[in-house]
Amino acid sequence: MRLNGKAALVTGGSRGIGKAICLALAENGADICIVDILDADEAVKEIEAKGVNCMARKADVTKPDAMEAVVKDVVAEFGNLSILVNNAGIARDNLLLRMSEAEWDVVLAVNLKGPFVCTKAVVRQMMRQKHGRIINISSVVGIFGNAGQANYAASKAGLIGFTKAAAKELGSRNISVNAVAPGYIMTEMTGKLDRAARERFVQNIPLTRPEMPDEKAGYAEDVAACVVFLASDSASYITGQVFPVDGGLAM
Repeated sequence: MRLNGKAALVTGGSRGIGKAICLALAENGADICIVDILDADEAVKEIEAKGVNCMARKADVTKPDAMEAVVKDVVAEFGNLSILVNNAGIARDNLLLRMSEAEWDVVLAVNLKGPFVCTKAVVRQMMRQKHGRIINISSVVGIFGNAGQANYAASKAGLIGFTKAAAKELGSRNISVNAVAPGYIMTEMTGKLDRAARERFVQNIPLTRPEMPDEKAGYAEDVAACVVFLASDSASYITGQVFPVDGGLAM
């Protein structure tokens, strides 16, 4: 699953799952561009230590002009743009009756409009190359819903629909579009959950891994491994699919 000579653009790549994805792609030889509104200096250093090139750009994924400028920078720096990982996402949880219009709008903007904007920005370059891999980071919440996350669930379910539509449009140009749907993954956000909330997730996860610090939880590296597979030639005949990385939670 080597990715030597290929450039990857990863949104939200400065920390958490996004950073793990960047490191895994770099481990397999890809040059990396991190797009984030947060500082990415530390992530860049860790990625470059893998022996690849890395650049970072502060940009809002919902702004077409900003993302088109980033794509131009990537192609000028690396000579190609072969992989897009739409990972940037936010949550603004609230019960439906208490959810404000602002909480709804900002989550849909980042989590659903963002992938649309970024995908549109990279597609022309991928068409010229006659090759591309687009990987959208959805969520199992987009498959089965979750109380208090109507906005988040809608955005992630919408991303699955977007994945399938884009796969049908772009397949004839040798551009695959797939989605990864993480489940209960140990991140900074899930680490803040109270014990009761954690137990609600864990009791529905059938897979147990005794070798891991938390036997029931997934880790960012689990998601990253799936992304690397989908970005590689090993997945060249797969498109329009959703891959839950969830220990069986979505079942």
